[in-house]
Amino acid sequence: MDNIKHQHFKIYKPFGYLSQFINNDVSKHKKKLLGELSNFPENTMAIGRLDEKSEGLLLLTTDGQMSELFRSKTIEKEYFVQVDGDIPSTKIELLKNGVEIGFEGKRYITKPCKVYKLLETPEFPKRSKKIRDNRHGPTSWISVIITEGKFRQVRKMTAAVGFPTLRLVRVRVGEIQLGNMYSGEVIPLKEL
Repeated sequence: MDNIKHQHFKIYKPFGYLSQFINNDVSKHKKKLLGELSNFPENTMAIGRLDEKSEGLLLLTTDGQMSELFRSKTIEKEYFVQVDGDIPSTKIELLKNGVEIGFEGKRYITKPCKVYKLLETPEFPKRSKKIRDNRHGPTSWISVIITEGKFRQVRKMTAAVGFPTLRLVRVRVGEIQLGNMYSGEVIPLKEL
């Protein structure tokens, strides 16, 4: 029996960081990595990923089996997404029912999911790179809750219905919430 005491963390991944600790890609040698946010234990890994332009809740663990469980299709991931334009209910219905996106060079229909328009603008820390202002037209915020996680899926979904993503913040993985964490904050967890 393995008696290793694993460690787990939740972090607010800032905009502009890669969801990895080691960078073997020479073309990305100046990119910011998660290891710069804290002194993590050896063998810490991200559970899932958020792309460089996405931010919010990311779980880290030293337990590879836990990583597999959380990446399974049974765990909900919720994103608050600022889109370009005032998204109408007809487009939200399309997102709920599944839209066609490109994935690995092929056409893919996303699984039905939960989507709703947020009535108030969520409060998040200021982003390091400014988002365009209202002089360029209105924006709106939606919640997208999915169980799958294809590469850049939520961004591709909103673009497919004509409302490109301007800002994407993951606010929940399963029962674990982002809450009012600040960008770059790391919180140790007793368990996942």
